[in-house]
Amino acid sequence: MGLVPKQYSTGGKAKLYGISKRGNPYLRKILIHGARAMVLRCKRDRVAMGAWMTALEARAPRNVLIVAAANKLARIAWAVLSSGQDYRAVQDPVAA
Repeated sequence: MGLVPKQYSTGGKAKLYGISKRGNPYLRKILIHGARAMVLRCKRDRVAMGAWMTALEARAPRNVLIVAAANKLARIAWAVLSSGQDYRAVQDPVAA
């Protein structure tokens, strides 16, 4: 979907660039907008990813947090769609 860093690695040196922007641009845009709304407006003590978002925001810029949240939302959506089961929020290990 283009929500992971583009990688150009050689000789054991990993070079990571911006997001690769491969895949469906409309789906990527919707995921980014949803993640932006979640990062900026949610009460972090009430959502399962709240502690993870707070920890990442302390060490990375906000746009990096937004793209990482979009990537996480895409992975959750894929897991729910491929398994056919309801979403079950797992207690975040960072919060524990």
